Amino acid sequence: MPEKILSQIPRPLREQYEKGKTAFDRNNLDYAIAILAGVLEVEPAFYDCRQALRASQFRKAGGSTTFFKKMIGGVGSSPLMAKGQLALRNNPLEAIKVAEQILNGDPNSTAAHKLLAEAAMAADLPKTAVMSLEIVAKVAPKDEENALSLAHAYAAIGQAEKAEKILVDLIRLKPNDGNLKEELKNLSARKTMAEGGYDALSEGKGSYRDILKNKDQAVALEQESRQVKSEDVALKLIRENEERLEAEPKNLKLMRTLAEMYTQQKNYDRALEYYNRIIATDGMTDSALQRAIADLNVKKLDHAAAQLDPQAADHAEKSAALKVERDEYLMKECKERAEKYPNDLLIRFELGVLYFNAGKISEAIQEMQKAQNNPNKRLQALSYLAQCFAKRNMNEMAARTIQTALKEKLNFDEEKKEMIYVLGCIFEKMAKKDEAMAQFSQIYEVDIGYKDVAAKVDAFYAGQ
Repeated sequence: MPEKILSQIPRPLREQYEKGKTAFDRNNLDYAIAILAGVLEVEPAFYDCRQALRASQFRKAGGSTTFFKKMIGGVGSSPLMAKGQLALRNNPLEAIKVAEQILNGDPNSTAAHKLLAEAAMAADLPKTAVMSLEIVAKVAPKDEENALSLAHAYAAIGQAEKAEKILVDLIRLKPNDGNLKEELKNLSARKTMAEGGYDALSEGKGSYRDILKNKDQAVALEQESRQVKSEDVALKLIRENEERLEAEPKNLKLMRTLAEMYTQQKNYDRALEYYNRIIATDGMTDSALQRAIADLNVKKLDHAAAQLDPQAADHAEKSAALKVERDEYLMKECKERAEKYPNDLLIRFELGVLYFNAGKISEAIQEMQKAQNNPNKRLQALSYLAQCFAKRNMNEMAARTIQTALKEKLNFDEEKKEMIYVLGCIFEKMAKKDEAMAQFSQIYEVDIGYKDVAAKVDAFYAGQ
């Protein structure tokens, strides 16, 4: 029972899933958990729904340990855990259901996540297993048993490099463990075929089953997994998939694969035909499919611009016209998606960026204020909000907004550098030179080549 994507789920359950997401966006977490758990009881392989359920559980828990867990000394000894372990032997799907009941009360329960992961592997749901094992790895990074299980699960979904890294780390801890070395040897030998997918490990004993049925299949999968395919190989793969589609005319995954392949070949019209065929076959579209179609149309316009003769007298005029067409299309298409999926905060963020780039600051503020409620886009949305306020000369408000984002941003990565830079520029506008320089200096210390930071810092100290 491999994991299923949204388009493979029956429409009534999709509608329930959307209701659950809406409840999550509105912070109606008990309702969201009830709806999403109900969908998973019918479709336990619906991976996106399980992700949404997990997000709801964590938000409800608020990162704190429940009183119930403190009283009983951990959920691992509870009757539910015993029930789940018993179900694991004969009915792994029931064990998953029990694990989710435990996680509703404590989404950080390592025992429940391990139970769920073991049951998911038994039910051929390796991505589901990875989700729980990664959570355990964050909660208990020194748990070697969990690390090995995570390596097995990564291998099962074709993420060979991640699996290999875990095994290498474990071998450093146990340099004389022959079983670990054998696993690493087997995994490394098949690393180039990771995208083709591995069979699940048998009972976690470290010996892989036959990964591919025959040599021809191995060659085909290895070719398909390459990022850069030669023209003849790519066309051969397209022909083979089109032949398969004739035999499986309702295979939506195959249609999407062909659309992506034709996109790689820059045959955008043909790619669009397959996306439209998905819509005609499935009877409905989701936001991800609409976004893919939008990206395709943008690539088509960009390709047309790239084909213009730069030496032609009308090159600048035609190039500008294509840019205007591209920008207008992006705005129109994104607004239509936002109207169709008003509670999709990712679309709200995307629309806010388009408004910001178009200089429509009021509209951008409105969208970013909504988008900040999406935990995955919150910090970026706050950064854009700060820049919007700064463009309105609401500098105090801009500074407070970006400072809020910085308090929540722990890792000093490219995103944090950008936020620090934005704050520095805001302080510059406020004529707070020392405060601005304190921000730019943080970046200067780690990345002297970032934007114009070096020039700003050097000019400041030269002025002293």
